[in-house]
Amino acid sequence: MQKSKSPKHSETIMTEVVFPNDTNPMGMLQGGRMVQWMDIASAVCAQNHAERICVTASIDVVKFKAPAKVGDIITIKAKITRSFNSSMEIFVQAWAKKVISQKAYLINEAYFTFVAIDDDASPVAVPLVKPSTEEEKSEYAKAELRKTARLLNK
Repeated sequence: MQKSKSPKHSETIMTEVVFPNDTNPMGMLQGGRMVQWMDIASAVCAQNHAERICVTASIDVVKFKAPAKVGDIITIKAKITRSFNSSMEIFVQAWAKKVISQKAYLINEAYFTFVAIDDDASPVAVPLVKPSTEEEKSEYAKAELRKTARLLNK
């Protein structure tokens, strides 16, 4: 019988601060830096679930919803939605928070796909995901549709 884990087991929360070297000339967080941070958070989530080194296989539609600026605190939450054979879909959201007002707002979200690999960089099986909340069950079901769409777009 294959092992299964709750999405809560590998949920990852990462915090960063936007410094001037993370921004464009307008003082706004660069999109590439934001995606890099999201990739790191989702890799930690995937590796905790798989208990293996995992590599990025794809990133679905990255939605930049609002800018973050110098001094903002960025909180990135990565949570596995579903595992397949050797791949895992991770949903990542990022929020910016203004230090003085403590106002937080969603700035970005995307779905990342990771593949677990062995020492020879060959794909290996990963544990199943066992969703428990209604939101987790919904994301789990929709993950199959997103996977099919990704495969059709290859």
